[in-house]
Amino acid sequence: MPWVEANEHTGHEFVFRTSIPAGSWRSYNMGVPYQKSTTAKARVGLGMLEDYSQVDRALAEHSGDKEKFRESEDVAFLEGMSQTIAQTVFYGNTVSSPAEFMGLAPFYNTINTATALNAANVVSALGSGNANTSLWLVGWGAERIFGVFPRGSKAGLDMEDKGDVTPAFDSLGNRYEAYTSWFRQQAGICPKDWRFGARLANIDTTSATNGLTGSNPPDLFIYMDQMLLLFPKLKQSGVHKTDAPQDDYGVRPVFYCNRTLRHAMNQQSLRNRNVLIGMKDYAGEPVEGYRQIPIKIVDQLLNNEANVT
Repeated sequence: MPWVEANEHTGHEFVFRTSIPAGSWRSYNMGVPYQKSTTAKARVGLGMLEDYSQVDRALAEHSGDKEKFRESEDVAFLEGMSQTIAQTVFYGNTVSSPAEFMGLAPFYNTINTATALNAANVVSALGSGNANTSLWLVGWGAERIFGVFPRGSKAGLDMEDKGDVTPAFDSLGNRYEAYTSWFRQQAGICPKDWRFGARLANIDTTSATNGLTGSNPPDLFIYMDQMLLLFPKLKQSGVHKTDAPQDDYGVRPVFYCNRTLRHAMNQQSLRNRNVLIGMKDYAGEPVEGYRQIPIKIVDQLLNNEANVT
């Protein structure tokens, strides 16, 4: 995910285009009206995730290696907070949890184009009930979809060693000496150009007829091809150029799914001998992808999503 400095301390305001001029046909001695594009403003909020790691001073010192003992505890906090950020990127909802930032699922939350323009990029795999998961295709880019951090700060996790000056308290409220580490990450996500995000929702994870383990499961690779073509342009979809004057902004597409869905992909790929699945060196590591787009596992993606209508 690319990170961009927000233009506010607690949020990021951005402008997006809502219409473009089409021009007018004319004949000799006939004028044409002035036209202009239209834009609208939107704002996304930032969330502030914090935590403290405290270990009993005596316990740390008796461990034989105080710093290593503290580090082992701090690593657990780093992992836990990373998982929280990952979960919020997809499911964050400021309506139910105002302190969070808004994630992708509440934004791509309908397949009804009559109620939301971005519903055009939400595809249903025809599952029903509340045992569904989603496959995501996100086109990361500084003018597409990106992460934001507060103005005047830096991206990523802040950590501060508080030493042993911050007291700790047991369950009864009694104080004891402890070593303390403080962690904070301030973040948000901005879908500035919603056309570069796509969601395959309503993937039934059960053994129902059209479930992943049923007799007629959804053909995931057909749906993935459909998702690629939802982007205005993408090298992997075969659409290399558009008529937009600023279509040169870079975009890095990535598929995201959980382990249940990835296992179903593997099964369909092996059964059908899909030649479009292959290995690619990505940031120095071999990563499996579809049409050279990385497929990444996010364990925070659920198998009990409600039906998207």
